Amino acid sequence: MDEMMKDGELLLRERAVRRLKKRRDFGAHLLMYTMVNAFLVAIWAMSDRHGFFWPVFPLAGWGIAVVMNAWDVYRSDEPTEEQISHEVDRIKRSA
Repeated sequence: MDEMMKDGELLLRERAVRRLKKRRDFGAHLLMYTMVNAFLVAIWAMSDRHGFFWPVFPLAGWGIAVVMNAWDVYRSDEPTEEQISHEVDRIKRSA
């Protein structure tokens, strides 16, 4: 019994470490997105402020990747008991 608790605690610790690493990596991703795109907007502002706002393309494209990264980092990994029972009921009805 004691061995099972140690294994469970070890699994929880590993899961916590993975989540913390994901959050740290997301912070780095967001920082790079902000810095690079601020640099691109500055280039646009210094070179052709009244022309077409071409930084919109990297802002939007990379922005989609940042949103997907945030979704991966901050969404709940584990289904709730309510979600599980709802899915079991749905499967029973379709069988």
